[in-house]
Amino acid sequence: MSIRPVAQTTLAQPTMEGAGVHLHRAFGFGDPTRMDPFLLFDDFRGERPSDYLRGFPWHPHRGIETITYVLAGSVDHGDSLGNRGTLKGGDVQWMTAGSGILHQEMPTGNAKGQMHGFQLWANLPATMKMTAPRYQDVKSRDIPEIMDDDGTTVRVIVGNFWGKTGPVDGIAADPQYLDIYVPPGKRKTFKVDTYRHAFAYVFEGAGNFRDASNPRGVLLEKEVRGQEVNIRDLSGNRTLIEFGTGDEVTVQAGDDGVRFLLISGAPLQEPVAWHGPIVMNTQAEIQQAMADLRNGTFIKPAH
Repeated sequence: MSIRPVAQTTLAQPTMEGAGVHLHRAFGFGDPTRMDPFLLFDDFRGERPSDYLRGFPWHPHRGIETITYVLAGSVDHGDSLGNRGTLKGGDVQWMTAGSGILHQEMPTGNAKGQMHGFQLWANLPATMKMTAPRYQDVKSRDIPEIMDDDGTTVRVIVGNFWGKTGPVDGIAADPQYLDIYVPPGKRKTFKVDTYRHAFAYVFEGAGNFRDASNPRGVLLEKEVRGQEVNIRDLSGNRTLIEFGTGDEVTVQAGDDGVRFLLISGAPLQEPVAWHGPIVMNTQAEIQQAMADLRNGTFIKPAH
């Protein structure tokens, strides 16, 4: 067994999307090989309706899958194929855009005005870019939740973990998507297959993924040339942790515990041509998609 080292930690950056939704982007619209097969990850949360109510009006997707996980509030969605629905706290939607879809997502806060969710984009391989669109809407009650003896809790959204299988299946990226809570001061190790790219995203509390042998999860210091320097730090709210190679990820929870998403997937290692919500393999395919949007042939008939 080998612990994956931390390759990089970064804070999600504030940005605005849709018709004026304030969110934080952990990664996206950069080097597509960095997180292959994942392309983008957004954390959208707020307590002021003005920050999110304008939502994400009608827009196209082609060549990717979008994964929406709602923690608080709700998201009403609809598309050009006539599908309609509402995601509530704890629900997940895995949408395979495939050959093309036009859809909208409109968030609403809970009774306190709070809205919180995540959206992940996963790339599709060339052989599936033009597959028929499909949805997998999963209610919170159908997502397995496991509690270990020490209070560690894992929701298994996709993949197999601790003897449970997530309800979302048939996904090209062969992903594992886990929502994990580790109680204060606890150290835990989680298996991740070596062939996968993996990242963690902390959204509550703080934890140490870099030096989990520290029993307290607090800053340590040592003296170097007469100066005290921090040799480790906790990863807290809205921190993205990218891992190197290995078959395990380990974390030491801080004094308030830590809750994070642990996501991994098999790299596609294919060329990427990217134009906003349309991701293909060549620029010629991007140009065709834009032409399809202009002439009204973006939505392909079902076969």
